[in-house]
Amino acid sequence: MFELRGVEAGYGGTRVLRGVDLIVPRRSIVALLGPNGAGKTTLLRAASGLLRPTAGDVLLDGESVLGRLPHELCARGLCHVPEGRGIFPSLTVRENLVLQSRPGSERESIDRAVSAFPRLGERLTQVAGTLSGGEQQMLALARTYVQRPQLVLLDEVSMGLAPKIVDEIFEFLGVLAAQGSSLLLVEQYVTRALAAADYVYLLNRGRISFAGEVSELDADAIAAEYVGSDR
Repeated sequence: MFELRGVEAGYGGTRVLRGVDLIVPRRSIVALLGPNGAGKTTLLRAASGLLRPTAGDVLLDGESVLGRLPHELCARGLCHVPEGRGIFPSLTVRENLVLQSRPGSERESIDRAVSAFPRLGERLTQVAGTLSGGEQQMLALARTYVQRPQLVLLDEVSMGLAPKIVDEIFEFLGVLAAQGSSLLLVEQYVTRALAAADYVYLLNRGRISFAGEVSELDADAIAAEYVGSDR
């Protein structure tokens, strides 16, 4: 289980997150929704060690991992797929996959990535930065399949992609969850996110305004958050 307890974080003198509590149970999909500027990306950065919280705690399986560096959290089974692809654009597809593989498992890792996204198998020698946007996102997501993480943090992985590619990506996320990974999903397509999720949190102005099962959330509550209600 992954947990944030009373987390506060920001940049310089600006506080973005204000006492955030959030739990991602094992083998679950949790959607984190809210309007632009609510603090969703900041929350994922604090969760993955890219940004140190100024208050609160971050726990993995009941143990505090506050202050651990991103590569240390990666070794513990946490994988962060940031907004904006998150690949090495000057390397080939094959080289990107090899870098994400454990020593000695490179061939297996490439096979797994290609089985998840067959299109990557046709692009192994291509420089990653020359791939289409959808193919770059597939490559970014493929590392979650290669690393077999315990928890995956996903930041707007469908942004700017064609509907057909979005369908493929959500299908992949379902497979990833079925294989045992927990997902914390920040997503612009609210309906798609809620259809995939077991639990949902609404974040607005750095505070959690709703936490519960998807079935407990009504459309009016979502609308209120996205138009900036102060309720």
